[in-house]
Amino acid sequence: MGTEAMEQPGYALGHSEHELARLSRQGQIFLPFTRQLFDQAGIGSGMHVLDVGSGAGDVSLLAAELVGPEGRVVGVDCAEAAVAWATARVRSQQIEHVDFLVGDPAIIEFGQQFDAIVGRFVLMYYPDPVAAVRTLARHLHPNGVMVFQEFDMEYLGTHPAAPTFERAAEWMRAAFRATGARIRLGAELYPVFVSAGLPRPSLRMDILIGGGAEFQGYGLLAAVLESLIPVMEQLGIATAADINFATLAERMRDEVVAAKGVALSPALIGAWCRGTSLG
Repeated sequence: MGTEAMEQPGYALGHSEHELARLSRQGQIFLPFTRQLFDQAGIGSGMHVLDVGSGAGDVSLLAAELVGPEGRVVGVDCAEAAVAWATARVRSQQIEHVDFLVGDPAIIEFGQQFDAIVGRFVLMYYPDPVAAVRTLARHLHPNGVMVFQEFDMEYLGTHPAAPTFERAAEWMRAAFRATGARIRLGAELYPVFVSAGLPRPSLRMDILIGGGAEFQGYGLLAAVLESLIPVMEQLGIATAADINFATLAERMRDEVVAAKGVALSPALIGAWCRGTSLG
């Protein structure tokens, strides 16, 4: 693939202030899973890290904490609004060893190789994740670490089945599928790495699961649908009236609580390997 752009399908969630704030809330909820993944992958003090598809900046901020002021983090995103949002966050926290750039990491020349390349919920939007990983690997030090964490959305659901939550989950999956996103990319990470010429990766899977009124998954799903509503209406999947955002989270919560059930987030599957070739 060389240095050509890694063209993505339409990003259905957009980059509104609502969506960027939602990403930050989601990032905090999933932070323990990503931290454990990065710890296992060996991201630590003094490393230089490239964050692919840095979005609202949460993964870059986590990496910055792990590498410390002796290290460096560069976050890259194609959306100017996301880069501006993330830059404002690091400035407000007076973090000096993180920079954000607008662009495509497949065509940007950084003038260096990185000790680690990381990404969360980004490969799922590429029509050819194998080519994306292969191209990104040119930025990786020969003994560097490649780490990606992606969703498997088939796990999203309730037990026993709560109708409102299940319907909302299917609306979400339908919107992502219709816009070209790979909703099970997490389960495909192993062959993606190997097909890209990388060593066989290690894997881990995490999932947010809970019952009761305090479970955060109700609000997470409702907020995703709110960002997706323009696309869902355009594609004829659902309307704002169908969804009724004002009470959606509460209705999902009440059904799960009444059934003494549990709700599950999409699975977060992480893959990591060291080195850039099978050698």
